[in-house]
Amino acid sequence: MKPAGKHEHHLGQPTWVFGYGSLIYKVDFPFLQREPASVTGWKRRFWQGSHDHRGTPESPGRVVTLVPSRGLICKGIAYLVDNSVFEHLDHREKNGYRRYTTDILLTDREEPVEGVLYVAERGNPAFLGSAPVQELARHIAASHGPSGSNRDYVLELARSLKDLGDHDPHVMALEALLTRHQD
Repeated sequence: MKPAGKHEHHLGQPTWVFGYGSLIYKVDFPFLQREPASVTGWKRRFWQGSHDHRGTPESPGRVVTLVPSRGLICKGIAYLVDNSVFEHLDHREKNGYRRYTTDILLTDREEPVEGVLYVAERGNPAFLGSAPVQELARHIAASHGPSGSNRDYVLELARSLKDLGDHDPHVMALEALLTRHQD
């Protein structure tokens, strides 16, 4: 995987974008094609702070990023988009995420396609890092931002992953804790 420059896909060719968090269910951009997909060597973790969507600068929520994990497969959705869409996606993913080029395996193809994904790496200003799942659930339950409650983000992601046939243990553990103590 390598950083994708802002103009790397400038030749007018549509580009695949891999969504593994809210890009699975909050599709606020035009796309040419939508396919179930996966990337290898990554796992989803609620380690990124959200100062602009699911929290505030004073009280950030937690959203997913990808963490390198040899041999694991992360399922999601890939979108084929015109390159003009990246202006919107770069703004949407601005809080610590960087665009990277990677191989994406579309469910209905044998060979991967080259595409991009957004990753918030350790060291970015909004990175919160690891915590025990109970602590993550308490943090998420208490967080709310302009895009809604952090709890709803987790529950919608869990529902979307189940629809894809992916029972991500990290997400499902948080879902169980957040639904156990519903108001």
